[in-house]
Amino acid sequence: MGNTQQRDDTRQRLIRCFQAVFPKLSESDALRASANRVTEWDSVATMNLVAVVEEEFGVLFDVKEVEKLNSFERYLNRLSPGV
Repeated sequence: MGNTQQRDDTRQRLIRCFQAVFPKLSESDALRASANRVTEWDSVATMNLVAVVEEEFGVLFDVKEVEKLNSFERYLNRLSPGV
């Protein structure tokens, strides 16, 4: 799988994760989602999102890292660095 295709796959899987935690988000809203833009994004939603993403991608985030994962873009960059 090429880097672009891999990032696209990661993006689609991540959209589904965001929509699982924030069901009102459309696909385009998920792409722009951040803690500042999504009113339902609170500390509980943060932990739910972390759990869903960890399960979907088979990763574990460090507690300090979770503080910085406050947008779709940051999750995407963390999950597909350098792509």
